[in-house]
Amino acid sequence: MTEAEQTTPVHGVPCWVSLMTRDLRAAQDFYAAVLGWTFRSGTLGEGFSVAHADNLPVAGIGQIAPGLPTATAWTPYFAVADVDATASRVRERGGTIAVGPIRLGPGRGAMAADRDGAGFGFWEGRTPPWSIGRDSAPAALELRTSHAFDAAIFYAEVFGWDPLEPGGCEVGYAYQQDTVVVRQGGQTVATLRGGGDGASPDPRLRPRWHVRFQVDDLTVATEAARKAGGTVSPPTLSPDDGPETVIDDPDGALFTVSARRSPASPE
Repeated sequence: MTEAEQTTPVHGVPCWVSLMTRDLRAAQDFYAAVLGWTFRSGTLGEGFSVAHADNLPVAGIGQIAPGLPTATAWTPYFAVADVDATASRVRERGGTIAVGPIRLGPGRGAMAADRDGAGFGFWEGRTPPWSIGRDSAPAALELRTSHAFDAAIFYAEVFGWDPLEPGGCEVGYAYQQDTVVVRQGGQTVATLRGGGDGASPDPRLRPRWHVRFQVDDLTVATEAARKAGGTVSPPTLSPDDGPETVIDDPDGALFTVSARRSPASPE
């Protein structure tokens, strides 16, 4: 993808998801088999590629550099106007910065963790034309955290979520379900759910951002994951998206697949 094909995302909203892995070629083979992705060179240099579905950019996959203390994981990135100022806000509010801020290709980014230890990233610069929940982008981003309301305050202060700002994010809290829904332009861009347990031996229950991809056939995708060396959890019923399955890729990165939904009108 060329620089001219990139766009400037709305600040404060998810703008990309990326997987850091130990074996780039093996990861490409796995996700091609499970999700039908093809891969092209990106703008971040050697060791990075952009996954495409139906000729649309879906996600990034990068090789972990030797000596870099980065776990294999799917990570959501949020668009920001100033990566240095955002890093300062993360630290001021009890989060930590794991990597960066550093320059990568056409922009600057950082990887961080919130107060519960859930990893996320933020990016200053242009990105591929990618919209959460639309086309072949991830169907949803969901944060599993100990207290959704507290997490919402953290992220709102870090990213400046404010419905009064032009294009700003609206945040709605359902107390009985301990759930926060973040919307921008009528579109749900993230869901924050309570009930996470940092001491749980199950990584699915520990505080983390879950990336969910849509597939045409859930059974076909999960069988392909098993054959390609992944670990498939029993299917569950999502509160919002129907049946879904959590998969561990061969390098240990968790992601979720759900059956593709028909397009819905913005609420």
